[in-house]
Amino acid sequence: MSNDSAALSSTPVFRIDKFVVPTDVRPAFIAQMQRVQDILRTLPGCLRTHVLDQTGGTGEFNVLTLVEWANEEAVASATVVVKKKFADEGFDPVAFTKNAGVRSDQGFYVVAS
Repeated sequence: MSNDSAALSSTPVFRIDKFVVPTDVRPAFIAQMQRVQDILRTLPGCLRTHVLDQTGGTGEFNVLTLVEWANEEAVASATVVVKKKFADEGFDPVAFTKNAGVRSDQGFYVVAS
């Protein structure tokens, strides 16, 4: 294993999802995001999770979720588990978000160097 791949496998990865959530669906949407975070917390390599509800400021996004993963391998493994769990439950997160009238901006991040 090269030093580069060793460094990569130990680099934390953050998943940050920002949402514009209509007021009338905000409690149900936040409850669903908290349920998802509860699932993620049980998975190997999940270091921390948060569902954040905006209480002030001028930003357009009023709900944010953050998950810190130990590395890219943990993200890949979790993706497989979560997709299967959602399929078993019949939960479609894309449809759920769309039907709630929620707009999102989602991505993976690493600490800037």
